[in-house]
Parts: sequence; structure tokens; C-alpha cells
Amino acid sequence: MIKKVLPGLAFLCLGSALIAAGQSSTPARIRFVFENPKLQPSNYVLDINEDGTGHFRSAPGSAAAPDAEGITPQPLETDIKINEPLRGILFKTARSHNFFNVACESTKAKVAFTGKKALQYTGPDGEGSCTFNWSRDQQLMKLADDLIAVAFTLEIGRRLAVEHEHNRLSLDAELEELQDAAMAGRAQQIQNIAPQLEAIAGDEKVLERARSRARQLLGKNSNST
Repeated sequence: MIKKVLPGLAFLCLGSALIAAGQSSTPARIRFVFENPKLQPSNYVLDINEDGTGHFRSAPGSAAAPDAEGITPQPLETDIKINEPLRGILFKTARSHNFFNVACESTKAKVAFTGKKALQYTGPDGEGSCTFNWSRDQQLMKLADDLIAVAFTLEIGRRLAVEHEHNRLSLDAELEELQDAAMAGRAQQIQNIAPQLEAIAGDEKVLERARSRARQLLGKNSNST
């Protein structure tokens, strides 16, 4: 009887071990969700894995209309790559904040609405989330600002692609804005729009000043960590 039971027990133990191994190999991921109906895009989601790979998708508001340059807001969906130091800071902050299981919204302070922000963590070591407009926790506010800056870069990349095809004269002003934003930290992880910048830099039909700005942004990106 014992000889018949032991193989079954061994099989069950092996199955449990395989399940546990599969769970432990699940990569940690951070999701950032932003919503503000007054902005374009009005909502977007950033998914970032601990190895730096990720995905971005956005949607325009219901009242989307062409802006001063004639560019109509459009949804955007693209794979992304988050480099250091931001990648490490994201996951270090998540773990030091109990996987975002914290009371992050400040209910006492009266501040203007700047957007609904949600930070979510899932991984083999835990999971959690928190949602806020404004938080007294400066680490969480900085994290949100950094991720908003990534989204800003991706949206500028979309605009550059449209302008490069339909209105090359607008490229110089758009690139100047991107340069200013990058210097101020409002645009980050510019490597994600390198293809758009490279296309502009290599196009002799584009004004040389705009091409120079694109090369400068590419150069700064290659020197960053």
C-alpha cells in the first residue's frame, strides 16, 4: 500500500513545485493610469515590467478637435523601454511603499485638480495600488511626474510623425518645445521616439535648424543612462 501511495505523493509534490515555480517567475509590473478630461490625451496607461520593457496606450477625450497646428488628437498604442535610473526608482519606491498599498491621497489640502493618477504594482512578492490627485508623499508625486513626462514624450513623438508627413514647417517649434521640456525634466525617456527623430534628422527636405534639434536630442539620448 505504501509503495502505491508514494508515487502519487511524489507526483503531487512535483506539480505543486512546478506551480510555485511558475508563480515565482511572474515578472513584477507597475501600471500607471492617468485621467483628465480637460487634457489631450484625456487618459492613458503605462505598463512597465521590471526588465524595463513596457507598453503605452492612450485615448483622446470625447471633445477632441484639431489644435492650432491642425493636428487632431488620436489614440496611440506602442511598446516602450524604460531605462535607468527611472526603472530602478519605480520598483524601489513601489516596494518601500508596501506595493502602493498606502493612503496616498491628501484629503486635507485644497488643491486644483491636475488629473486622477493611479499607481498599481503586481508581482511575485505582492500587489497593491493607490489613487490620488495630489499626495503629501513627495516620492509618489515625483514618480507620477516622471511617468507623466514619459507620456508627454510619447505624445510629442506622435505629433512629430504627423508634422513630418504633413507640415514640416511646424517641426522646428515642436522640437524646440521638446528640447525645453527635456531640460526641465518634463520630457523623459526620449529613446522611445528615436525613430521619429532619426527620420527628421536624415530628411534633407526638413529645415536644417529642425534637423539639428533632432540630432541634438538623439545625442543627448545616446549619452543618457
